Amino acid sequence: MTFRTKCPPEKTAETTPRSTYVGRFAPTPSGPLHQGSLVAALGSYLDARAHEGHWLLRMDDLDRQRCPTGATSHILDQLIAHGLGPDGPVISQRERLDVYQAALDQLKTLNRVYRCDCSRNTLRDGVVSGLIRQGLAGPLYPGTCRDRRLPPDQRAGWRFTVPSETVRIWDRRLGVLTQSLPETIGDPLVQRADGVFAYHLAEVVDNAAFSITDVVRGSDLVPLAPVQWSLHAVLYPESPAPRYMHLPVLFNAEGRKLSKTNQAPALDPRHARANLMAAAQTLGLNIEHAADDLPGLLQDWTDQWQRLFVAGQQPVDPLEAPGQ
Repeated sequence: MTFRTKCPPEKTAETTPRSTYVGRFAPTPSGPLHQGSLVAALGSYLDARAHEGHWLLRMDDLDRQRCPTGATSHILDQLIAHGLGPDGPVISQRERLDVYQAALDQLKTLNRVYRCDCSRNTLRDGVVSGLIRQGLAGPLYPGTCRDRRLPPDQRAGWRFTVPSETVRIWDRRLGVLTQSLPETIGDPLVQRADGVFAYHLAEVVDNAAFSITDVVRGSDLVPLAPVQWSLHAVLYPESPAPRYMHLPVLFNAEGRKLSKTNQAPALDPRHARANLMAAAQTLGLNIEHAADDLPGLLQDWTDQWQRLFVAGQQPVDPLEAPGQ
């Protein structure tokens, strides 16, 4: 499982500033943004502004069947209506397939991936029958195809071989995250059998390509951070992985994460100020005496964020600090 521990007091110090902060918000355009999306967008936006950095917008639109026409422009309109305009043009993953293929080819050369024809239904059935354990992000892949040699014409995806050693990474809000990936996630797909590149691979490649220094997103993605950190270490051993910061997520009345899958209602731009106030409250920001205009609101919260997470109160990564 993923364990979270705060950095011991004797190991804290002021954050060493990076030369240029670059953050990103990366929704899947399978529908309009909802209130849970706004929490993640606002948190990542404020972190970029508090660091006087850049905030990019990337559409995770690799799965065309899930992403209807017009969803990207709708999301951009929603963000702008809430005062959250990106710094630069929207990045579309579906336009970067050749870059992901090159990264997959590199993993093949390094012998860090293998072909797999296990279907999602097979893995789910394995969980139901008790033959496969449930992991932190779905069925725990048991390595069925790791030593198999599938025929060249066999329809199959590609899986990344996770490291056997325990992975420890630093989260700026939660502390140290520790995972033994063979016991929590297993070997994840980096390309599906239908040829669609998986989230893990595209996320890591894009972060490196656009010089992302900080990934600020919902805490539902905490279990995936060690996988992505490990992929980055294999593909880009000479450059540091982004820092991580995972934010609170919202749940509906049934206790399920607020999401498009669970029919979360779309953000109404007519209530942008009220939506932002609720999102800021979820992030633990003070909303008393809030400004009436959106620029005033965002500036006030940027100042609060800077005091909370930037101005000498945020420790460096203890896993990279000298002497650790």
